[in-house]
Amino acid sequence: AKLRAYDESGYRGSTLKYGYVAPVRSSCDPLPKEGPFSWRPRSTFQNGAVPGEPVKKDENTRRGNWGNQIEFVLTSVGYAVGLGNVWRFPYLCYRNGGGAFMFPYFIMLVFCGIPLFFLELSFGQFASLGCLGVWKVSPMFKGVGYGMMVVSTYIGIYYNVVICIAFYYFFMSMTNLLPWTYCNNPWNTPDCSGVVGTSRPNGSLANVTGMVNGTKRTSPSEEYWRNYVLNISDDIGNFGEVRLPILGCLAVSWVVVFLCLIRGVKSSGKVVYFTATFPYVVLTILFVRGITLEGAIDGIKYYLTPQWKMILDAKVWGDAASQIFYSLGCAWGGLITMASYNKFHNNCYRDSIIISITNCATSVYAGFVIFSILGFMAHHLGVDVSAVADHGPGLAFVAYPEALTLLPISPLWSLLFFFMLILLGLGTQFCLLETLVTAIVDEIGTDWIIKHKTLVTLGVAIVGFLLGVPLTTRAGIYWLLLMDNYAASFSLVIISCIMCICIMYVYGHRNYFKDVEMMLGFPPPFFFRMCWRFISPVIITFILIFTVIQYKPITYNKYIYPGWSLVIGFCMALSSVICIPLYGLYKIATSEGSTFSERLKSAVKPHWSWGPALQEHRVGRYAPSSLLGAPGSDIGVEACPFKEELKEEEKEKRDEISLTIQGSNGSTHTSPLPMA
Repeated sequence: AKLRAYDESGYRGSTLKYGYVAPVRSSCDPLPKEGPFSWRPRSTFQNGAVPGEPVKKDENTRRGNWGNQIEFVLTSVGYAVGLGNVWRFPYLCYRNGGGAFMFPYFIMLVFCGIPLFFLELSFGQFASLGCLGVWKVSPMFKGVGYGMMVVSTYIGIYYNVVICIAFYYFFMSMTNLLPWTYCNNPWNTPDCSGVVGTSRPNGSLANVTGMVNGTKRTSPSEEYWRNYVLNISDDIGNFGEVRLPILGCLAVSWVVVFLCLIRGVKSSGKVVYFTATFPYVVLTILFVRGITLEGAIDGIKYYLTPQWKMILDAKVWGDAASQIFYSLGCAWGGLITMASYNKFHNNCYRDSIIISITNCATSVYAGFVIFSILGFMAHHLGVDVSAVADHGPGLAFVAYPEALTLLPISPLWSLLFFFMLILLGLGTQFCLLETLVTAIVDEIGTDWIIKHKTLVTLGVAIVGFLLGVPLTTRAGIYWLLLMDNYAASFSLVIISCIMCICIMYVYGHRNYFKDVEMMLGFPPPFFFRMCWRFISPVIITFILIFTVIQYKPITYNKYIYPGWSLVIGFCMALSSVICIPLYGLYKIATSEGSTFSERLKSAVKPHWSWGPALQEHRVGRYAPSSLLGAPGSDIGVEACPFKEELKEEEKEKRDEISLTIQGSNGSTHTSPLPMA
């Protein structure tokens, strides 16, 4: 009856919030002198739905939404589970003492990775904006969003180069005999020794001793990678010619990415049903095959046995933190972007737990597959596990191809495996490109740019292809690893730390906790509140300090990078971080106020349009800007309190009786007493 009374007296519907019903004003309704609230306690689901009542679909017709929630989860899994799970995580374990790396990795996951993952999902979902638009929460920190865009640009450039190499291997597998099976090719050296017998392909193993004339033997897959695919030069400054086959595959990669994103999340959401699930089928096949190989147990022992002395090295902890951010996609802007297309009441807390655990379980699972193959290779080359294969991307393009030559019908398995790598890479690349496109479209915000979003996607794809051309030269692998180690390393840590500080201490943790509760129907768990406010920023800060103190220059095998290349690497890393203070100073200089302190206050204060994107969700302090909170308006509505703050006053309000009010036409209707 009370709800009907509100409908008759000028209020349009009602919205459930914190256990009671708050009226929602329409922009065309007159503003009453007092804002009465009708109290009606009732139970709710965690997503904000009311039992027994139909849930209104929260469709954002201007930006669009995911077709269903499965599309978002699969897209996020595809975004998080990428090439890094195959060639980066095993590589970091390989470099940082095998199983010893697991300890700092899982500590960083629990106290930094998952909390930041949940923070970014809730941040983007609440405002329904990309990595630039969300900083209406505190405009002075919009430089963080620009920093995320810079990081996503760097990663998107070299990430697609790795995908194009997987395309190249995929095409080269379309043959009766894999070209890296034997050592009788023009690119092989006298030190080459294959694991497949020369008399029977895919049959008996070669009887090798590991050392000949004091020279370590190498596998045909390693020589194929270095001497044929890359034709690697002797120095990072010696670019040499462009590898035309790799350049062609790079064009194919960008065309595929563009076509899958031609309709934004509507088209990519359908593609991920396959790209996010099929890789697990191939990984399982390779895992079963790998553990049956001779010497595989030695590789798995190396993977699991911790070398505890390396725990004291700050670089191990820095690599663990970087891998968490790299693998989960924290500080890239992709999580904020993908979550911005969610329905407002989606349970992103549940999604963050599911996606994070799936991602890390996949990393560990892929590590078993990699190290079983490394153990097999080391056994037949007669060397220690730590001495086989290459670092970085070469691990996936050396160890895995070697294993594929041992499988029955090896070209078929090779096609499946490299198709899996392509799908893993594309799942991440979709989100990287969508992050940049969404940021541009949201920033411009005109109807024309939204209608022609496909043109923006095409433009970004073309620029990304052109910037990736230098990485297809003979020195491309040096630059790829340089970008990976600097452009997407400690800068991610800095961006994540500043994001926590801005949301928790500038915007205010109480405000943000209320925002999350309004969106989900329950406040963030205590553990996440503590991580957001204290634990994650402190751990990240100490890791950053120790990483700087114990910094070691990057190397590739025995190649030592020259000083000038390291300077370029640091410039790439700083280019994303420098956006934060530069934009902050610009915002302060252009903000209202006669003194510095007044301008600073104005710069950090939330923009008047900050809040839920849809008008039906803008209740309480987020009432429609046409009436409340708009520039020049002194009208405001007090934010609704937490449940525990309502206490005795709630009971008194619930017990108030309705009054009978005489209408202008002589009729009567019931209306509750207005709240003070």
